[in-house]
Amino acid sequence: MTEIAIVLGNGRSRLGLDLAALKSFGRVYGCNALYREFAPDVLVSTDAGISEEIQQSGYSKDNLHYTRKPIDGLGSQTIDRLLYGYSSGPVAMGLAAREHSYVYFAGFDLKGDDGKINNIYAGTAHYKPADAAATYYGNWVRQVAEVMRQHPNKKFIRIVDHGHLTPDDWHNHACYSEMRITEFVDMLNNKRTLNHEHNEKNHR
Repeated sequence: MTEIAIVLGNGRSRLGLDLAALKSFGRVYGCNALYREFAPDVLVSTDAGISEEIQQSGYSKDNLHYTRKPIDGLGSQTIDRLLYGYSSGPVAMGLAAREHSYVYFAGFDLKGDDGKINNIYAGTAHYKPADAAATYYGNWVRQVAEVMRQHPNKKFIRIVDHGHLTPDDWHNHACYSEMRITEFVDMLNNKRTLNHEHNEKNHR
């Protein structure tokens, strides 16, 4: 098992990431409608509507998917009692922290865009309209902070965009740090280059 996990929220800031490239960097955890365009190593959904969509699509039979109330025979796994009441992003972070030493997380934007909802999938099935008011983020802040409290010896690195919000309850944890999206992309590209050079050398 790799030491590194990447947890993807669905805030718009993660749109600049090459999702396919992430799997060469670590184990990828994702949430909800991400499955429509990309299959992470682990998918989490908590809301009933999107959870049913995922399962009825057949995705859960071929991919690892955690949800609160799996539909019998469709392949999903039950979120355990310690994370059961959390939202999808914090559940994904909690699962990742159990298995990995470094948890990078992107798309956890928290605040809206000019007071409007900040979600890549806004306006699609099981999501609010694209012009809906921004979602209250207090529960996400509290739940992510609790995951950090439960795993003080792990490293949580948030991949952020300019003008981001950093809650005090995250910033005050010694295990928490931040990295600009451009820095993360450079790190990812450098790793891919090193891996490519290593493979070429071994195949000469």
